[in-house]
This record gives sequence, C-alpha cells and structure tokens, in this order.
Amino acid sequence: MTFIPKEIGGLRHETELLIKQSRAGACGVDLPEVANFSIRTGQKSREAIGLAQVNEPTVIRHFVRLSNQNYSIDAGFYPLGSCTMKHNPRLNEKMARLPGLADIHPLQDQSTVQGALELMFNLQNWLMTLTGLGAVSLAPAAGAQGEFAGMLVIKKAHEKKGEGKTRKIVLIPDSAHGTNPATAAMCGFEIKVIPSNSEGLIDLDLFKKLIAEHGTAIAGTMITNPNTCGKFEKNIKEIADLIHSVGAYFYCDGANYNAIVGKIRPADIGVDVMHFNLHKTFSTPHGGGGPGSGPIAVRAELAEFLPTPHVEKQGSEYKLVAPKSTCGKVKGFNGQFGMHIRALTYMLSHGANGLQKVAEDAVLSANYILAKLKDHYHVPFPGTCMHECLLTDKIQKAQGLSTLDIAKALVEYGIHPMTVFFPLVVQGAMLIEPTETETRESIDDFIGTMIFVANEIKEGRGDKFHNYPISTPRRRLDDVKAAKTPVTTWFA
Repeated sequence: MTFIPKEIGGLRHETELLIKQSRAGACGVDLPEVANFSIRTGQKSREAIGLAQVNEPTVIRHFVRLSNQNYSIDAGFYPLGSCTMKHNPRLNEKMARLPGLADIHPLQDQSTVQGALELMFNLQNWLMTLTGLGAVSLAPAAGAQGEFAGMLVIKKAHEKKGEGKTRKIVLIPDSAHGTNPATAAMCGFEIKVIPSNSEGLIDLDLFKKLIAEHGTAIAGTMITNPNTCGKFEKNIKEIADLIHSVGAYFYCDGANYNAIVGKIRPADIGVDVMHFNLHKTFSTPHGGGGPGSGPIAVRAELAEFLPTPHVEKQGSEYKLVAPKSTCGKVKGFNGQFGMHIRALTYMLSHGANGLQKVAEDAVLSANYILAKLKDHYHVPFPGTCMHECLLTDKIQKAQGLSTLDIAKALVEYGIHPMTVFFPLVVQGAMLIEPTETETRESIDDFIGTMIFVANEIKEGRGDKFHNYPISTPRRRLDDVKAAKTPVTTWFA
C-alpha cells in the first residue's frame, strides 16, 4: 500500500489523542516492583487502569503540538469586546513567583505573612483611592462573584434597616452582562428591565417611570458604565440621584473600568458598590496566566457588610478581620492572592498618571477603529465610543453573509474574532476592543483585514466565507449538532 503523507500545512503538526498513541509496553520511566503492594481500593497489583502507554518524547511532542494549535494574546491580536484581552507584563509574573509570596500558605500564622497582608492592604488602598469609595474587599474570586458579593452587601444593608422583606426589586438595563440579572436573582431579587434608547443608553424616561411606580420596593440598580454598547451613560449622575431618592443603592458593574480608570472616580457619580475585574483592568486578562479576581469597593457606611476576611492595620501589624455585620464568606481563604500581586505590580509600575493614560489610550484605539470601519459596517448607535466599538452585520446581511461568517474569515486570516452577537440589544453584533497595549501597526492590520472582508462581500465574492476557516487545524463546526450531540468520549 502506497503511503500518502497527511497534508498538514508545513510545520503545523496534527496530533492524535494521547490514548490513541498508546503502545503496549511503552513507558517514560521504569519503576521497581514494590513488595506487598496494595492500595485502599483493594488492588493487589499494578493492573491496567486505562492510562496511555507512551514514552517521554511522545508525551512532550503531543502537548507541544497541542499548544501550537492555541491562539493566545502572546501570539496575536485579540479584539474581544467587553473582555479586555491585553498584554500581561512579565514583571507581574516575576513578582508573583517571588519565594516569599509564592511559597506561603493561607493557614500560616498571620505574624509570619505580614508582607503578604501589607501587600493586600496597599492594594485595598489603591482601589479605594481610584474609586473614591471607603472600603474594599479582596475576597471575591472573579467578576461574577464580585457582583454576587456586592449585591449581598446591599441586601444585608437593607436587612439591617428592617427593609429586607420589602425591597425586592433591582433595575437592570437590557444591555447588561448576563451575570447581572443572574446575580440579582440568586440574591432573591426581582428584576425589572430598563430598555436602551436610540443612543444605546439607558432610557431615562422609562427609568423615572420605574422609580415612580415601585419607589421603596426598589433595592438598587445594577449598571455597567461604560456600558456594553461601548457608550458612557451621560445621565449617570441623574440616574444615581433617582435611585438614592427612594433609599436604594447604585451597584456599578466594573467590568469596563479600564475605560475610565484614573479619569473618573465612581463615588463622584453616585456609585455605592462596585466590583473590579482586577484581571482585566489591571492585567492578566481572562486566562492569560492565572485565575480571575473580583474585589468590591463600597461606601464607608457599607464597610461593615463586606465579606470576610478583610485586611486591617492595627498599630504596626496587619490583621485579617471579620467585618462587624459581614455578608459572609464568598471564597476559600483570602481571595486570589496571586492576582493581588500582579494587580498591585501593574499599579505601581504605571503610577496614577500611567493608569490615566491606560484609559486614554484604550478609548483612542477603539475610536480609531470605529472611524476607519464606519463606512464599511453598520454602526448602530451614533457618536464616538469608549474603549470598545460596536458594529453589526446589517450591510453584509443584504448579500447573505453574517457576523459569524465575518468572524470565521478573521480566523482564516490569523486574527482572533471580536465578541460576536453581544450585546443582545442589536442584531448581528460585533463588539471590538483593541485595548491600550496594541500597536498602531497591529490595529491597522486588523482594520485592513476587516475592510478586505467587507469589500469581498460587497463585490460578490463573499460566498467563500461560508466555509471559512479552511486552513486551521479545526474547521467550522456544525454548532447545532455539536450542542445537541456532543462527542464526550474517545473511540479506539
């Protein structure tokens, strides 16, 4: 039989499942037999337990080839809107790996980890200074848990005032992250949706109507600002005043804080509680080297309701304490300490002026893309944007191409797609966030590719995009079939 080599595109190596590479007797190390061997399951010998039998080079090559199939922020541009995929400075990683920080244990006596507690205390102070709010908890593990902790603080505050059973409504815009209504529901609240207007902002008249209609039954509002349409809520101070007029609280989803960090103090626009996606605003974004982190900041009068533990300085010592009327424990131990190190390193590296520059450059990059693409793609809302710009596939739909086709074309051309079909307030959404860490050359390459795709569609050559990508290790999936009949095992 004539051997025909696989067409794998030069050095792009394919790899089978490791179990399929198994060969009886192959191993990476020889271990001597153990006399009287037994384990608690009752096994009396080293029976076959289903692990692949492979030697060391096979293992190494397998995982290196898999890694080469990954797209990462270190490999290319990652314009995910509302997800802030930016460069993670290696200095952060070096600091997180210092022996005195990486090798400690949360159950050590507090006297032996004073440096770590001081670091957390300083991070709390940085976040308080940046927001103008009076207290910070570093406990929540990531953004969604930060939301949950923040709304628990609001719930606890109402309960202490004897209004826990009467304040059951939370007002949430229709452009909110899906975790916002989910969080409110988990805390036992009823959600009232605030529609967006033609500018992509909260409909102020409808907000006023909900305030008048429900009054003191309202516990608070959850608002992302800048919002997920890439817009700054220009009526935000009036909205905050309205929510405070009925004794409710303003919760700010801080997922997009990197657009305003150093430029606006949330407390000054009426925010009572907010969470930070620490891993987004202050580096190490979404799987770029570690877990997320979702601290919350609250007004001073809400400090007693923070999750436990909280770091305080008592004399010359740093202590982990439980706030007086804590909403409880939301995370094992003390939060994502490695992320605390990375975030504080990022803050100290930039300084106050540098963090302001982060916001300015992020907004400039997004508006540059918007200005270059607005004549090629539909822009649903008028005016400039913040750190992310929103386009739709309305123009391309007329020729039978969709947002999904455009995204898959980007994959073929070596660029990770933008966020697609979100926010849900517009059809065929394409939400693009270039961040502040991309060069103009990288952004121009993305813009050029987007214009090329638009022109191919406009000139009647877009049907090919229905089949893209065609040269990647994996092709386009049948999404419906994959969702309904996923293959969850392997076959020899």
